[in-house]
Amino acid sequence: MKFEIASTEKISYSSDIIIIAIDNKNNLMNAAGLAKLDETIIKNLIKKNLLGEKDFSTAVANDKSGDKQFLLARISKPEQLDVKGLNKFFNNIFQHLSKLNFKSAQICLCKFASLNELGAETVVKFYARSALHNFYKINSVKSSKSSQSSVKLIMHLNKKYLPQAKSGLVIGQAIAEGANLTKDLGNLPPNYCTPTYLGTVAKKLAKDNAMKVKVLGKAEIEKLKMGSFLSVAKGSREEPKFIVLEHLKGKKTQKPLVLVGKGITFDAGGISLKPGLNMDEMKWDMGGAATVLGVMKTIGQLKLPLNVIALIPSCENLPDGMAVKPGDVVTSMSGQTIEILNTDAEGRLILCDALTYAERYSPDSVIDVATLTGACVIALGHEASAVFSNTDDLAKELILAGEVANDRAWHMPLWDEYQPLLESNFADMANIGGRAAGSITAACFLSRFAKKYNWAHLDIAGTAWISGGKAKGSTGRPVNLLAEFLLNRTKGK
Repeated sequence: MKFEIASTEKISYSSDIIIIAIDNKNNLMNAAGLAKLDETIIKNLIKKNLLGEKDFSTAVANDKSGDKQFLLARISKPEQLDVKGLNKFFNNIFQHLSKLNFKSAQICLCKFASLNELGAETVVKFYARSALHNFYKINSVKSSKSSQSSVKLIMHLNKKYLPQAKSGLVIGQAIAEGANLTKDLGNLPPNYCTPTYLGTVAKKLAKDNAMKVKVLGKAEIEKLKMGSFLSVAKGSREEPKFIVLEHLKGKKTQKPLVLVGKGITFDAGGISLKPGLNMDEMKWDMGGAATVLGVMKTIGQLKLPLNVIALIPSCENLPDGMAVKPGDVVTSMSGQTIEILNTDAEGRLILCDALTYAERYSPDSVIDVATLTGACVIALGHEASAVFSNTDDLAKELILAGEVANDRAWHMPLWDEYQPLLESNFADMANIGGRAAGSITAACFLSRFAKKYNWAHLDIAGTAWISGGKAKGSTGRPVNLLAEFLLNRTKGK
C-alpha cells in the first residue's frame, strides 16, 4: 500500500475512487475539492437514502460512464468526531474500500473540522492506521496469497497542515505495521510459531533496527535459576526460549522501560487439561509476546529516543510424563517457592521469572502484557484491556494513552486484601487464588515479583483476538495503546 499527501484542494480524476464525506444535513464536508464532480449522482444517492440512518455509513455509486466510483461516507453527528468517532469514520471507509477492486482512491479533507480540533497529525495517524488495519489479510500459510501492495491512497490537505500530516503518516504507518506484525505472529499456526520462531523474529527486528538481542535456550535459562518458567516448559519437546531485545536510543543516563510479554505459543493447560472445544484458539496465548515484538518494531521504525527493553519468556504448556503436576512445588528465580494447584495458570509462572530478571536493569517502569485470565474476559468482555499497577500514576498514564489511541483499558484493583487468597500450606504462595476475583489474584501473584520498581500488568485476554466467524483472528491490540504511551514518554508527558 502506498500513501500520498497532496497539498491542493483540487481532486484529480486519475483515481478509480473518490471519497466524499457527508454530514447529517447532507452537506459535502470536503466540497472544496469536489467542484467538478457530478453532483447529480451524489444527490440522487442521498435521495435514495442508501446511506441509511446510522451515525457512520458508506455507499458506492458509479458515474454515468461507469468509469468512476464515488464512495460516500456519512457522519450523522459531526460532533462525534473525537478519536473514537474518527477511528470509526475511517474504519467504515477502509472496510468498504478493502472489498473493492481498485488501484487508487482520493479523499479531500481540506475543510475537515477535525484538522483544527484534533490536529492534522492525529487525523492522518488514524487515517494510516485504519487503512493498514482494514487491508490486512491473513496470508501466512495459505497457498494463494492476496495483496494490496499496489493500492495507492491519496489525501488532499491545505499546505499549512502538511508538516503535521507528514509526521502523522509516518507515525500511523509505523504503529499499524507493528500491530500487523502482532497479528501475523498471533495468526500463525502453533506448529509454525514456536518459541524458536519468536526468537528468529526478534533477531530480525534487531538486525533491521539496530537493536541488541539475546535468545537464551534451556541450558542458559537453567543457569539463571528460572525454575518457575522451566516448570511450565517440562511437558513440551519444544525448547523454551528467553528473548531479550534492547532498543537503546535514549541517553545513557535514562532508566529503561521494560516490556514483558507472555509467550505461551500453545496452551493445552498441561496436566490440568483444557476442554477440547476452541482449544485451537490457545495459539493466541502468546498475544503478549506478539504485542511486545510489534511495539518494538514500531519504536524501531520511528527511532524513538528511548531505552526500551523487551523480555519474552516463551514455551508451550502441554501434558506429558515429565510435565509439572498439581501439588508440585517449584522455586522461582527470586527464590520464592510456588505450589502449583492448577497447571493451566501457567502464564504467571513464566512471567514471574521475567519480572525478577527485569530488576537487573534498574528500570524506570516495567509493563507486562499477557493473555492471562479468562476471568478478565468475564469482568470486562472484549472492549477493554485490564490494567493493574502498584503505581497509580503509571496506570493513569497507560489508560490515558489508551483513550488517545482508541485502544482502551480499565483500571482494576490491586488491594492487599486480595493477597491472602494466594496463601499455601506448603510453599510461599499458591499459583491460584480460587475462582473469585481470578484476574485480580493473578495480578496479585505477579505483584510479589515486582516490588523493586514501578510496575503495571495488562491482562489482554479479552482484547488480543476475536473468536469465531469471518472476523476470527488476532486484533493487534494493545500495540496502539503501548505505542501511544511510548510516544508520550518522548514528549515528556
